[in-house]
Amino acid sequence: MRYYLLALAISAGVSFVLSVVVWRVGLKYRLYPKIRERDVHQTPTPRLGGIAMWAGIVVALLAAWFVFPLISGVDYFRLVFADAGPPLAIIGAATIIVVIGVVDDLYDLDWMTKLAGQIVAAGVLAWQGVQLVSLPIGGSLAIGSPYMSLVLTVLTIVLVMNAVNFIDGLDGLVAGVAIIANGVFFVYSFVISITIGQTEYFNLAALLSAVLIGACLGFLPLNWHPAKLFMGDAGALLTGLIMATSAISVTGQIDPAGISRTALLPAFIPIILPFAILVVPLLDFGLAVLRRLSAGKSPFTADRKHLHHRLLDMGHSHFQAVLIFYAWTIVAAVGGLMFLFVKPTYLVAVFLGVGLVACTAATLSPLSRRKKVEIAVQTTRTDALATTESDRFDPLDAAADALDPHDTDAAAQADVPELTNPKEHP
Repeated sequence: MRYYLLALAISAGVSFVLSVVVWRVGLKYRLYPKIRERDVHQTPTPRLGGIAMWAGIVVALLAAWFVFPLISGVDYFRLVFADAGPPLAIIGAATIIVVIGVVDDLYDLDWMTKLAGQIVAAGVLAWQGVQLVSLPIGGSLAIGSPYMSLVLTVLTIVLVMNAVNFIDGLDGLVAGVAIIANGVFFVYSFVISITIGQTEYFNLAALLSAVLIGACLGFLPLNWHPAKLFMGDAGALLTGLIMATSAISVTGQIDPAGISRTALLPAFIPIILPFAILVVPLLDFGLAVLRRLSAGKSPFTADRKHLHHRLLDMGHSHFQAVLIFYAWTIVAAVGGLMFLFVKPTYLVAVFLGVGLVACTAATLSPLSRRKKVEIAVQTTRTDALATTESDRFDPLDAAADALDPHDTDAAAQADVPELTNPKEHP
């Protein structure tokens, strides 16, 4: 465990130091885009935090690969790096994504170019063996041909990358959600590796989760509201890439029968948990795609109708909206993990039920406050509303009350200015 924590600390340290450097360089050379209509922030802010996160992840992985054996005298991660292909593919894919993201953050690439880059990065991972080869349902269900496995892996990685990128709209949102989700996933992969014996897949998943948590922790101080630095597309896509890779390293590579001793639903845990930790990004992504396709637009067309925008429009503050996203992620992720430890199952159902009710109440709270205000206004006595001089002595209202179409004298008595030149007032 301590070497996972050491990898996390290295990633966090490198990410924090470079985040400060990137922030200062970005301000000095004005490496930030103009504020867009859909943006929440009002001050031009550098969006190159993904570079610092990438450096933290890469340095931590290289340290675990080459430095940790020298420090401890024991190569604890030997199974992870026994085959150099997957680790190198992860570093290569992360580099491709960050390059594409940085160029987009600076010059605003079209969506087809970004999608092509994402497919290439995912293809590198799948080509080097980071693939979904089976679905762990009822004793492992083979996906099919190697070609089908490659295609499904690429689609999954691209989906997760874009889902995470879609929710990147509030200060501290993606980094915080990633810390929570990967913290839960780290516990899962670490416990499983101890329960059924360590293999390269479980160690790789836990190591990736640890270094990503570290990168987000190091970046978050500069990204907390009001943010000094954004992770940009480079950081959001990188976060999605690492999350998808760690999930694939477990899902589809384990034998469900091996965890039957500890899990109440062993056949479904490896499927439930990845979706649980990504429930918020995937929900926002799905709604955005449906919304844009129904409007006849590209699914990658930007708009201001994401879930975080809707929370702000409902009346939540920036801080409240971020905390609501955190709460939903905690309930879904921890609830999914509880199936591994808690028995009987109804206790998990109770936790999920209470959590969902609490999150729903917090999410909809501005609507109840607004309804109370409306009721208070509607029930206010009429005579209490007309207390200002303008309400009591509005000349137009007085003229309307005095004017009677059947009473010519009333028109003359009304305090209405006469039209001295009818030709000028047709």
